[in-house]
Amino acid sequence: MTLTSLAATVHVTKGYLSKVENGRSRVTPRIARLCDEALGAEGELVDLVPSASEKSARLSRQCGMPTPPLLFVGRTGELAAVVATLNPLSSGRSCVISGLAGAGKTALAIMAAQAVAADFPRWRLHVDLHGHTPGAQPATPGEAAYRLLRQLEMPPDQIPADEEDRTTMLRAVLRSRRVLVLLDNVVTAEQVRPLLVDSPGCRFIVTSRNRLAALDEAHHQPLGMLSMPAAAELFRTVAGEMVNDGDAVVDIVRRCGMLPLAVRVAAARCVTGNWTTTRYLDRLKRESTVLAALNDGGRDVAAAFRVSFWELAPEQRRALALLAVHPAGTITTEAAEALAGVGTGGLDDVLDRLHDAHLVTRLADGNLTVHDLVRDFAVHHALPEIAETDRRTAVLRLVAHALGLAVAADEMIEPYRFRPQIDVPASDHLPFADADQALAWLRASWEALTDITHMADGDRRCWQLALVLRPFFFRERLFEPWTATHQTALRTAHALDDHLARGMVLNSLGMAHVERGALPEALDCHTEARAAYKNAGNHWGELDAFSSAAWVRLYQGAPDDTLRDLTTALDGYRRSERTRNVVITLRGLALASAAIDDHDAALEFACEAIDLAQLPVEVAMGLNCLAWVCFRAGRVDGAGLLYQKAARQAELADIPYERTRALVGLGNTAAHRGLAAEAAELWNQADGSRVSVNALVVGEGEARSRLEPLIEAKVPVAMHG
Repeated sequence: MTLTSLAATVHVTKGYLSKVENGRSRVTPRIARLCDEALGAEGELVDLVPSASEKSARLSRQCGMPTPPLLFVGRTGELAAVVATLNPLSSGRSCVISGLAGAGKTALAIMAAQAVAADFPRWRLHVDLHGHTPGAQPATPGEAAYRLLRQLEMPPDQIPADEEDRTTMLRAVLRSRRVLVLLDNVVTAEQVRPLLVDSPGCRFIVTSRNRLAALDEAHHQPLGMLSMPAAAELFRTVAGEMVNDGDAVVDIVRRCGMLPLAVRVAAARCVTGNWTTTRYLDRLKRESTVLAALNDGGRDVAAAFRVSFWELAPEQRRALALLAVHPAGTITTEAAEALAGVGTGGLDDVLDRLHDAHLVTRLADGNLTVHDLVRDFAVHHALPEIAETDRRTAVLRLVAHALGLAVAADEMIEPYRFRPQIDVPASDHLPFADADQALAWLRASWEALTDITHMADGDRRCWQLALVLRPFFFRERLFEPWTATHQTALRTAHALDDHLARGMVLNSLGMAHVERGALPEALDCHTEARAAYKNAGNHWGELDAFSSAAWVRLYQGAPDDTLRDLTTALDGYRRSERTRNVVITLRGLALASAAIDDHDAALEFACEAIDLAQLPVEVAMGLNCLAWVCFRAGRVDGAGLLYQKAARQAELADIPYERTRALVGLGNTAAHRGLAAEAAELWNQADGSRVSVNALVVGEGEARSRLEPLIEAKVPVAMHG
């Protein structure tokens, strides 16, 4: 457009515009507005020459945006992503920030608006749509449009009464201006869709507790929890001098689930209540629910969750309550369906809604997680809505589901092991396809399975699940959960007056006591187990308890008694063709024979145990047994070679305990050859393992306890025959 054409369009002289163009004359706001419209500058020219009243109006309009938070930590990546969406050069027009109540959605939106303020120098608008405000009705699109039009200086008498006409007018006004709009506290996509306009000069930020998937043209920025360092920094900043214990701060923010609102409230409580962090942490530990301590009078985390909860449909509230029954940690979709009592896919829509509301999180693999504070809320506010009988039924469905998976995993890992007959429904979907995957699944799930065992207290599946988990606990040396689950299982067996169950649980519990080195308790368990088996009329159970007691006597220093009793047990196992028990008994006979220096017999028993081994774990255990027999016989070089084979076998089969035992044995052989540095290195490697050997029940450990002081004192180690 030539200067002559522009002058004709805005109805001023060409000479005046020439002076303005060359900086010799100051333009009036009216002329600036006419030029802006003629050139399609979308307000940029008007913003360059505001009058005094317009300056005041502009400040007023900009003050419609809330004040940026003074404390803003840990959201660098999320802030950068939102700011990139708001950039005038980006193709996006809107950004949805969603997250759990108290996650800091509005704070992030305000900080993003401040970061792009230079791109929207005049119009930065904000309206709270009260989507999740307690006691308030969510604003309609028409109501929101009215408030935005007023912020855009539209006189009330020019705003249509009809809501649809209002939203139409708003979109028309926005198309001619450069505006940033924050639509805060939205509950549904329909609440804001009529307000959005596809204009190069406009950008929209929408915040909601729901994901608003229907706004599929928007950039979606879900907001999770703060990192531990950021949460701790936020707490320390708010609490100030009340922070007296850094470790307590970490524990407090962990109990707050790193939720910004919860962290702020906890820190504010420390300040206003004159609590030190140590004392406040003690209070959190005493409270029946952490949520009770997260209320500072003005902010209440439980109340924030309550709004989201009551927005759910009844079936969604029920599902959330039942998910709180599941032990903390990852929840599979199949476990959730078991709790709800529905078939495959029967809970998909409900879980979608809970995920949309950020009350649960669906992971990429389809599994679910529930934030600790949401779980706490559900336990105390949602679960009471479900009758006690319905809760118990849901628990037992979960137990049956867990038992079925545990049995399937155990059978994959040790297919030849004798196990009690357990009737479990076949699973349509197993989360593992082979032994390695089954072992990985157990390693990821054993804590939840332990909790589920306790939840089944009083039901026969309690002792069944405990027994199914025992081989895994033995393999991983998890003595505490092994003992705890079996104590609950034993109580259940007593309550059901089930002698067979008592025998199996007692015998397994005795093995746990052996591994812990509690030999008197172990012998008592095996003795009681034998009596229980006898009352149940189970001959093979009696034999197992008898054999287990013989092992205890070996560790108590009575190898002759062990030889006698295990010889009897071996005959019984051979006649019943229980090969795995034969292998175990042969190893016991080898160790007992070595203890009385009958090396030829010990070698024969150990070699046969290896020949009959059916599983990699049995091969590794057999090699270690044979290596120990050779070491006892003075064949140190041969022992070293066998320990090397055992270590390789254990590593290939992923059996940490047997590898650790082999490393200790290799250290012992190095010590006997006078290789002090090599022995120390091998023992250090063993100490670096996540499992350790008990010198009371493992010969290699006892030998190390004798040899290591000599090595450290540089005393020559004499060979023994």
